Amino acid sequence: MTELMRDCLGIDHLVYHWIGALGAQYECGTYAPDWRARYAAQGYLRVDPVIQGCFQRFHPVDWKALDWSSKAARAYLKDALRHGVGNQGFTVPVRGPNGQFALFTVNHSCDDVLWSSFIAQWRAELILAAHGINAKALELMPGPATQAPVALSPRELDAMRLLASGLSRAQVAAELNISEHTVRVYIEGARFKLGALNTTHAVARAMSCGLIAL
Repeated sequence: MTELMRDCLGIDHLVYHWIGALGAQYECGTYAPDWRARYAAQGYLRVDPVIQGCFQRFHPVDWKALDWSSKAARAYLKDALRHGVGNQGFTVPVRGPNGQFALFTVNHSCDDVLWSSFIAQWRAELILAAHGINAKALELMPGPATQAPVALSPRELDAMRLLASGLSRAQVAAELNISEHTVRVYIEGARFKLGALNTTHAVARAMSCGLIAL
């Protein structure tokens, strides 16, 4: 499936990377087997700016916005490029239940102008694909069955949709012409109904359940 998606998008690589609460990892994608083996052997999980930069994020991030300034990060990038990883990347962080954390990444070799055009065209679809793949991964992993979420109110849905599109709480408040306090009430209501651990988990659940779409 990842190869088909990669080819349809016309890029070099597409990767889904799951990191469990206890450190277990699962990865599927189109990186070369020798790079995957080297990544694990070198312990690059500890220095990879994509992992470190996305761990506290919900919003998608272009790799150029990450911090590559450390000596370890620069050495890691040089090694990655030698093993066929492209110079451009776009990663969607995904939070799931029980501490589950995953990344969905598209990667390519091209200049900044071409990459910016690609992201502008496919951003919404890539976010939906990230949450769809993560939802399927959660179904396949053993664990307790999840209860169908309670329907959200129209205002709760509005708040979740705007958060998913990348707006801050202040921007959501301005968009809906309400106070930030009221936005927090809607978000907390949605989080409770969805059985989510936090706001990012609530947005992820709302997307994966099909309650909101970008």
